[in-house]
Amino acid sequence: MAAKNVEILIIGGGITGVGIAQMARAQGYNVQLLEQGDIGRQTSANSSKLIHGGLRYLETGQFHLVYKALKERAALLHLAPDLVKPVPFYIPVYKTSQRPAWLVRLGLSLYALLSLFNKLGRFRTLPRSQWSQLTGLTTTDLVAVFQYWDAQTDDTLLTQAVARSATFLGADIQHHAQCQTITQNFHGYHVEYQQQGEIHHTQAKVVINAAGPWVNHVLGHVVPSALSEDIDWVQGAHLLLDIPEPTGILYLESHLDERVIFVMPWYGKTLIGTTETTLTTLAKRPSITDSEQAYLLAIYHHYFPEAGNEEQLTTQILETFCGVRVLPKQQGQAFSRARDTLMHSPRNHPKLMNIYGGKLTTFRTTASQTLEFLTRHLGPRQAIADINQLPLQ
Repeated sequence: MAAKNVEILIIGGGITGVGIAQMARAQGYNVQLLEQGDIGRQTSANSSKLIHGGLRYLETGQFHLVYKALKERAALLHLAPDLVKPVPFYIPVYKTSQRPAWLVRLGLSLYALLSLFNKLGRFRTLPRSQWSQLTGLTTTDLVAVFQYWDAQTDDTLLTQAVARSATFLGADIQHHAQCQTITQNFHGYHVEYQQQGEIHHTQAKVVINAAGPWVNHVLGHVVPSALSEDIDWVQGAHLLLDIPEPTGILYLESHLDERVIFVMPWYGKTLIGTTETTLTTLAKRPSITDSEQAYLLAIYHHYFPEAGNEEQLTTQILETFCGVRVLPKQQGQAFSRARDTLMHSPRNHPKLMNIYGGKLTTFRTTASQTLEFLTRHLGPRQAIADINQLPLQ
């Protein structure tokens, strides 16, 4: 079978891969994408479902990341109003909280500033008379409640909407396509992949490795071999409880450590997440550990004691799911590490771009950075669309 010729081959059909496919095709490049399963059904289906600036990233000085994320939040609210919805967030502050009210107020003020005073950048102190609207939240030693805005989405539906947009523009998106070899040659890369028991071939000028947690696994198929980055896989577990959904999203400080978790509405039920557990292998599908489940239930019980103790709450679990983040290997807890995306092109493979990490909110930013790489190696093309004007639905 003759090889298909494309300019850009993307490996990975999560939000990062389809975002790159959409933007590259809009700029006039010939694009093919290979996804080993179904679009948006792996890591991009197992996030915390938030389109947000990342308020907690301010604690570790990641101001530029927060600024980018807030800018993208505004863009997605405009482009995908049926998929990305503004949601009120609530931060309760107690006498025992590690972050006092003045610090939370300072953080929210900076958040508003970084949003360039977008209307969703506004926040307020919730009057004591309205605390009761946070049904079930303990008010013992509660001293203040702050309310601000961010957004929520169905991550799978958003990823699939971006993929449909890319396909409409002319990108060739292949499902259940398992990459076998990526062989460097004079024209770029010869890629062999298997689909429905048949072997297919593509000749690409540039390869973008957007395989998420499997980025280094894909690199193992590259000939000649390419250096990879040292990474950690960090699992984020979530619980869906058969408890009526809260009014908004609760931003809760863990009483067990320095982390924060979210208690969120999700299709009429209550979603809790997330954890940060380092994995040693991806040999099997990630699943919640006993300690992660106990951790999330303990925090929920701490703030919502009338819902029952941990044993009683266990009977309310409808579903669990886990996403896997890619973080640069560093010392220290995952919670405090930088969340910015790392893009790496090995010295002996200048036309191979490997993407480490990536956030649901900033997928368009990652695509834009990738486009700079593509333009540098392939030259500009005649754009066929402006993605800033393309609705996602």
